[in-house]
Amino acid sequence: LDQMSAMWTAKVLGLAVVALPLGVELLLLLLRRLRPARTLNEVLFFPSELACVEHIFTSLSSCLCPLPHSVETSLSRLLRRVLSAASSLDLCVFAFSNMNLSRAVLALHARGVVVRILSDRDYVAITGSQIGVLRRAGICVRCDATSVHMHHKFALVDGRRLITGSLNWTLTAVQSNTENVVVTEEPDLVRPFAEEFHRLWERNDPARCLRRRK
Repeated sequence: LDQMSAMWTAKVLGLAVVALPLGVELLLLLLRRLRPARTLNEVLFFPSELACVEHIFTSLSSCLCPLPHSVETSLSRLLRRVLSAASSLDLCVFAFSNMNLSRAVLALHARGVVVRILSDRDYVAITGSQIGVLRRAGICVRCDATSVHMHHKFALVDGRRLITGSLNWTLTAVQSNTENVVVTEEPDLVRPFAEEFHRLWERNDPARCLRRRK
């Protein structure tokens, strides 16, 4: 009897030794699934280091420009965040003359992403402005019809990612100014910006503006 008890005890202990790691692994897997997904929060500072960004737009393995290559900069990170849009990009920006950022927006439009742009009416026609280029490409642009400047600088990527800060989308701001950009997916921050964009977009509907003038 004692021998049988010892055998059963040994079997139980053996099963426990095998089952314990499996139980721990299952518990860790469950905890990982229950843990909320990590929210994106990123801060970029400008001026951005001068570097080639051609690799962001094309699959070319080499570029003959004299700028440093394969260097991660604030501009390259911003471009990647903009180009991550899968369905929509809502852009609300005071001045827009940076050609690399314009190229990113045009690339989104070309692949079927819905792009809407709000800009200040006094700055859409300044020298170097990309607004006309974007309009001619078929992107919907509306200008603030009020007497005050539309001074916002933010973008909403797929309605869930906010890009905002002091940075105007201009060459000077990117290369010469001390600026900041925050990228976040915090819903409590994204939501009011989405509401503000919707409010301004509706307020500056050309048909509504025409009715008001009548």
